[in-house]
Amino acid sequence: MDVNAAVAAAAAIAGLCTGVIAMLAFRWSERDQARPTRTSLHTDAALPPGVDTVLSVLRSSAVVLDESDSVVKASSAAYALGLVRGGKLAVEPMLHMARDTRRDGEIRQVELDLPRRGTGRGEALAVSARVAPLGSRLVLLLVEDLTEARRIEAVRRDFVANVSHELKTPVGALSLLSEAVMDASDDPEAVTRFAGRMQIEATRLTNLVQELIDLSRVQNDNPLEDAEPVRVDELVAEAIDRSRQPASTKQITMAVGGSGRGSTADLHIWGNRGQLAAALGNLVENAVNYSPARTRVGVSARRVSAPGGDLIEIAVTDQGIGISEKDRERVFERFYRVDPARSRATGGTGLGLAIVKHVAASHGGEVTVWSSEGQGSTFTLRLPEAGAVRDRSTTGPDRVDEDDDRPYDTDPNAEIPAPEVLP
Repeated sequence: MDVNAAVAAAAAIAGLCTGVIAMLAFRWSERDQARPTRTSLHTDAALPPGVDTVLSVLRSSAVVLDESDSVVKASSAAYALGLVRGGKLAVEPMLHMARDTRRDGEIRQVELDLPRRGTGRGEALAVSARVAPLGSRLVLLLVEDLTEARRIEAVRRDFVANVSHELKTPVGALSLLSEAVMDASDDPEAVTRFAGRMQIEATRLTNLVQELIDLSRVQNDNPLEDAEPVRVDELVAEAIDRSRQPASTKQITMAVGGSGRGSTADLHIWGNRGQLAAALGNLVENAVNYSPARTRVGVSARRVSAPGGDLIEIAVTDQGIGISEKDRERVFERFYRVDPARSRATGGTGLGLAIVKHVAASHGGEVTVWSSEGQGSTFTLRLPEAGAVRDRSTTGPDRVDEDDDRPYDTDPNAEIPAPEVLP
């Protein structure tokens, strides 16, 4: 090869290299120019103006996802429900809904049962999830907690079912007994016997309806609007009188006593007299119904000091069959009976203790139970005293015995202070 040919070949190779370098530079320049475009797409993931403020005032849990399924915004309620962890949506069904909505722009809604985290009880968390597009790149997820609503609905269904069952029993009995009376029209003794049974069933039906009315009045636990000072001794006397006849039939001794400054005549409760009388009457009636013959039922009252003001404690103690630990947790539920057969034999409706619970709550107090199987039970009402602000400059405040870790007069065999025995 001569020199000219070699020079020409070198020039050709140099030109080729220059062209390749120029092409690579052009491509790199294009890529470099494209970077700001992708940055602007990422900037588009920011929330539209005003959306952040709207999400902050929603009662629902809110989560906003970008095109990579990362969480752009999440409310504190969403974190509390465990929907968001590590910057990601932690619930797979909701994540799939978000992806489908991002793809086709359709709004989706579903109800899900999610496991409760950290409770160890295996209870489900019922939620309603709604997914909608938010702009061109974002997806909005709104989650409503339905757990409490479902619980209330279940309580309502159970209540309706229980009421229907309880009403059906006496109504059915009255229907059958009326037919029996008609068939035995020529037998005066049979008519008298069936009429007596009809009276019993009619009384049971009347009591049930009345307790349903009482429960409907107090079950909202609303603060009282017509409260007044109510004398404790009058409430106790009325409750004792209400159960005097069945107690006498079973030869049950009823004793009344008090403790602390003064007697029960000095104690007053701030509340609705009718509701308080019904609550205490139910406790005494239960004590008599569930006590064996020739035992004792005691009613005692005292004033105790509390941070928010003095309280009046009224304890009803019996020597009955007692309540097991598992039943003690449910005795204040509507229609719950420890012994259904015994309750029906005594004419119980299963609503008495539920009424007591709601009356105590509406009066700003509480009702508790201490019981031991085979030894008896003590139900204690703790209610605010009327005129709790007193001049204690000379007497000083009463104190509950710090060495006694049980409710007052929980031992059914203990002596009630200064009892007044009623036949």
